[in-house]
Amino acid sequence: MRSLPCRSVFVLCCLLGGLLGRVGEVLAQRVPTVGEKTRGFEKHEGFFPVYWDAEEGKVWLEIPRFDEDFLYVVSLPRGLGSNDVGLDRHQLGGEQVVRFERAGNRVLLVAPNLRYRADTDNAAERLAVEEAFASSVVWGFEVAAETAGRVLVDATAFIVRDAHGVARRLRQTGQGTFRLEASRSAPYVPMLKAFPENTEMEARLTFTSEDPGRYVRDVAADPYAVTVHVRHSFVKLPPPGYEPRAFDPRAGYFPMAYADYAVPIGEDLTRRFITRHRLACAGPRDAEGLCDPVEPIVYYLDPGTPEPVRSALLEGARWWNEAFEAAGYRDAFRVEMLPEGADPMDVRYNVINWVHRATRGW
Repeated sequence: MRSLPCRSVFVLCCLLGGLLGRVGEVLAQRVPTVGEKTRGFEKHEGFFPVYWDAEEGKVWLEIPRFDEDFLYVVSLPRGLGSNDVGLDRHQLGGEQVVRFERAGNRVLLVAPNLRYRADTDNAAERLAVEEAFASSVVWGFEVAAETAGRVLVDATAFIVRDAHGVARRLRQTGQGTFRLEASRSAPYVPMLKAFPENTEMEARLTFTSEDPGRYVRDVAADPYAVTVHVRHSFVKLPPPGYEPRAFDPRAGYFPMAYADYAVPIGEDLTRRFITRHRLACAGPRDAEGLCDPVEPIVYYLDPGTPEPVRSALLEGARWWNEAFEAAGYRDAFRVEMLPEGADPMDVRYNVINWVHRATRGW
């Protein structure tokens, strides 16, 4: 048997080595599956599945769909407690309609600019308005794993940030210059939750200052290191069928508004609507002009509300049912105590929260 010349063996080894190197590069660049990446993580299944990596101290978010609008709400589940500063427990912050959009290995959380619209069937007219006013990219993520179009991203930095504007509010109220202290801030695991219609991610944030103001000194355990909680909520939009109602200033209500560039020239651009629940009759009205609702509006009272305030709130809030009867609905509005086992973070429950401050709560 003839042996290969030394030069041929050398060339063959070089080719084989190069091929193995390329295979190694391909394997190194391969994105793992979601299952592979999250093996050993604590999973919370829901609207957007979330995972907790206890070893690395990271929160991972699974994105099963793109280009679909949903609500993004920032709130303050644990506040400062000062009357004068106003960073209260369960205070709502920014509320936006957002969507996830993918660009290669990046995922962007995009907020379209709904303050300016064109309510028309003309797509070109709608596009002209959309392109005229800036949208916002709230955050950018990198794809860490993927399975059948579902991607996994690291959401830790997204939630461990001052999304509520706590430092800005402290500065505006003359309480000094506070900065987020990363070494004393982290995801708050007990409140990492997912439900059928919403996903909740929460962080414990510590803000430090060398010159805390008087109001902070009055309420904080350590005025030089103020710790609050900020929550990020992803909420599913309701199904179609909702009928908006135009705002009338005589109703003494609060409007939401936007500019509609499809209105005729010379008319007011601003369109105003009231913020209201969806309410519809389940059948025809009876002889008294009343109908039963398809689904009643139910509010649940925070079980942390003390007596006798608790009973007074239940009685007073239930008076609203008289107004609904005057509008033609029977038993359309109810107020009850939050049932045992119900989670107030589940958006299927409307909750009346009791808020303590340095003085009496409200």
